[in-house]
Amino acid sequence: MTTLLMISVAMLAGLLLSRVAKLLKLPAVTAYLVAGILIGPFVLGRLGIPGLGFESIEAVKALSVFCEVALGFIAFTIGNEFRLSQLKAIGKQATVIAFVQALLATIAVDAALIGLHFAMPDKLTLPVAIVLGAVATATAPAATLMVIRQYKAKGKLTDILLPVVALDDAIGLIVFAVSFGIAKAMESGHFDLISIIVNPILEIVCSLVLGAVMGVLFTVVERFFSSNSKRLSIAITFVIATVALSMLDFHIGAVEIGFSSLLVCMMLGTVFCNMCDFSEDMMGRTDKWTAPLFVLFFVLSGAELELAVFADLAIVVIGIVYIIFRCLGKYFGAYISAKWTKCDDNISKYLGITLFPQAGVAIGMSIIAAQQLGETGMVIRNICLFAVLVYELFGPMLTKIALIKAGEIDLKPVKMKHDHIVSNDKRPTERHERRK
Repeated sequence: MTTLLMISVAMLAGLLLSRVAKLLKLPAVTAYLVAGILIGPFVLGRLGIPGLGFESIEAVKALSVFCEVALGFIAFTIGNEFRLSQLKAIGKQATVIAFVQALLATIAVDAALIGLHFAMPDKLTLPVAIVLGAVATATAPAATLMVIRQYKAKGKLTDILLPVVALDDAIGLIVFAVSFGIAKAMESGHFDLISIIVNPILEIVCSLVLGAVMGVLFTVVERFFSSNSKRLSIAITFVIATVALSMLDFHIGAVEIGFSSLLVCMMLGTVFCNMCDFSEDMMGRTDKWTAPLFVLFFVLSGAELELAVFADLAIVVIGIVYIIFRCLGKYFGAYISAKWTKCDDNISKYLGITLFPQAGVAIGMSIIAAQQLGETGMVIRNICLFAVLVYELFGPMLTKIALIKAGEIDLKPVKMKHDHIVSNDKRPTERHERRK
């Protein structure tokens, strides 16, 4: 009973706080994270009232299966952005910008945090610095798209922003797989070629192969059903099954064959959307089904934030350095690559700013780190969640400002004509003609 009550309390807290966030013009994900903190073990959980809040971190982790499934659906949705028809339209500019800004963000954060490691080696280890550098690549597609849709932004900057954001997280997942492999090797103390290079490459390749196989099977099975409800059920079944299979781990001597659940599910979505002719409709239905799951995911993520960590000034300093250097890497990476590929001046000036928001995928990476790196992983997770709160508070606002500066958001009120509303609907005009 207590578990079910806590799930309902977590979702209700997130949804109610999202109403407050709407009044303050903040993204819903910020509200969910704050709601998690409020019902977590460091705030309401301290009261020890069963069902009112999580009394311990262990109580939050008991619901980790929901986080695993939510991560699978996040990656599955990202895969939908890689339709071959869209990839052809992306062009050289978006691809080059996506790679350069993602990698420069990693280099900037790695360089800054490795330098900081020598100043505070007890607080910041090299594995933490390396993994945070990889996490720096990820952006928040949902936050960016929310601003674009809310203000109906249109123009060259908006056109190139969408494919860059889609590519960005895919690049981030690959960079994370390599960096995380190196970090695990450093933690275990085995600095051999197999653990640093072979295992991460195998993880990437095996993840893509497993995702592709599951994607083909998914497409084949889906065609046996014509009912939309059954097709949706099959989609949910395959994503959950793929998440489960991605948890498998094999050892052949010193070689470890593991999988990245994010990469596997991303490949599942990519193969499905390119092979199935009704995939776009199914993706839309799946997004609606996962809405409450994502609410629970972000609330649980906030509840796991150990606020006691931020009583340590050194940890706060690491978080601030991470935020600053990630922003510098994103901005100048986008600026340099946009100039190099001869993009419009507005793209060069403002694209980097629109890439600041960071949420779901970054949190997913930090969860994986927390699960596999012990105390080191928890430091990564807390710094990441701290950064996400800051990015989600200010990132969407900065995206809106950048799009306004680029002239792609019109803040002027739409003038209403006396006889009809200005729209694509011509029926009022036709009635007016008949009255004449």
